Amino acid sequence: MGLVTRMPEASDSSFGGALDPMERISETLFGLIMALTFICSLGIATGSNINLQTMLIGALGCNLAWGIVDGGLYLLGRINSRGGKIRMLHAVRQAPDSETARSIIADALPSELAAFLPAQQLEAMRQKLQQLPVPSRRVSLTRRDWTGALGLCLLSFLSTFPVVMPFIFLSDARMALRVSYAVAILMLFFCGYVFGVQSGLRPWAAGLAMVALGGALVGVAVILGG
Repeated sequence: MGLVTRMPEASDSSFGGALDPMERISETLFGLIMALTFICSLGIATGSNINLQTMLIGALGCNLAWGIVDGGLYLLGRINSRGGKIRMLHAVRQAPDSETARSIIADALPSELAAFLPAQQLEAMRQKLQQLPVPSRRVSLTRRDWTGALGLCLLSFLSTFPVVMPFIFLSDARMALRVSYAVAILMLFFCGYVFGVQSGLRPWAAGLAMVALGGALVGVAVILGG
């Protein structure tokens, strides 16, 4: 239910265990859009005088920097989430009566779930929480959290490679730029397709919508200065 203060770390050693599918899709999309924005902006600014080395180093460096930022924000989010659970547990234990405690538990649950839970179930949860050891108010990061942060950083960085690979293997800068755009469109479609599967949407429609959305976001970013 997300009411415990420490998550199990059985899968701490794998990025897949630390990050849920939507986090992986979102970070891949973010890295892809960042790389594409940089490439588009530089392509427009330099015209026909595209410097392949500048394009390559700039795109990789940009995504690595933002990957580090995203990893740090992820850790802050984990601290906030874990601290909120600890505060909720203390509030339940210190509630003046059982009705107030049940209300606190209901507020911590998704509204769709809380609406269907009878008072008896909430009371059973309250009693279980009362039986737990008194949690420490100190919030700490787990190995799982650090693994997730590293996973986000690597996803942002590695998602750049398919887009910049044409600049490594093609000597014609303009052709490399066109191939890079084509690769980016395929990646956007794939991310949208997976998003559709995860969200219960029509995968093909979600894939096409993601291509349109990603293109629009990149266009806005380029217009506003990259």
